Amino acid sequence: MSDTLTNLPPDPILERRQQIHERAAQTIGRRTLVSKMYVFALLAAFILALVPLGSVIIALVQKGVASISWPFLHTLPTQPSLISQNAIGGIGNAIEGTVIIDGFAGLIAIPIAVLVGLYLAESSSRVANFLRAITEIMTGLPSILLGVFAYEYVVVPMKSFSGLAGIVALAVLMVPVIAKASEIAFRGVPTTLKEAGLALGARNSRVTRGIIIPAAMPGVITGVLLSLARAMGETAPILLVIGASSGWTWNPMHSMSALPLLTYNYSGSQYPSQRAAAWGVALTLVIMVMVLSLGSRYVSARMRRERH
Repeated sequence: MSDTLTNLPPDPILERRQQIHERAAQTIGRRTLVSKMYVFALLAAFILALVPLGSVIIALVQKGVASISWPFLHTLPTQPSLISQNAIGGIGNAIEGTVIIDGFAGLIAIPIAVLVGLYLAESSSRVANFLRAITEIMTGLPSILLGVFAYEYVVVPMKSFSGLAGIVALAVLMVPVIAKASEIAFRGVPTTLKEAGLALGARNSRVTRGIIIPAAMPGVITGVLLSLARAMGETAPILLVIGASSGWTWNPMHSMSALPLLTYNYSGSQYPSQRAAAWGVALTLVIMVMVLSLGSRYVSARMRRERH
């Protein structure tokens, strides 16, 4: 028996494995050096990308904090004059207009976009492929085109600027973003969950409402909040269609003010006080966008923990 085992031919798999180990031992130094070089290059690129971002944030905080106060946040703006050039008032109506325009745009865009995302995730027909291509194209459209669209089909027929035109422009902007995020979230749901529901005799619509949508909800909510944050910071569509208002306006059928529009107007003002206040308006807008972005991550993480 021992002679039989001794005279066995060598195992080709073991020989190949030994050759691989020897080759790896010979090249371990070079591979480690290349790995460290790539890690260093990625770290350098990351630091290089942080330089302009950090510079903007530092300048924004340094110049904007001086303008922010409680009266600045909840009072109406005041137009400076030759006598009182430092009178700027507040930005309360701009905050109000931003919240109203983005809120109504979200109410319009979210149901449409979630349904579109669900259809794209569940279907592979020609219509779905065409709709998916249109969604991807619209995601990359310059926002100024949406402002022109709202101006042509809302402002011109109404013969006046209004918050409604801004709502339409931002809703069209948000739909493809939310639809793409929703499609990814719905596709991320394991197919075994859907198959288990169907195996128990539930209808497809019931499985979708009771299993797929709740399981994908963290990703959907993240996409919704991120799209709201993006829409809140958009300037080009708002600049073209909402006009300007210096008073409290809750009715979107009238001209309204918004933080991006006020930042643009103040930054080009002839009065130094308004140019300085533009930094405060921009800082307020950045804080609102940051709260939405961080909130989306927090809500998504918490929902995932509760689901697991």
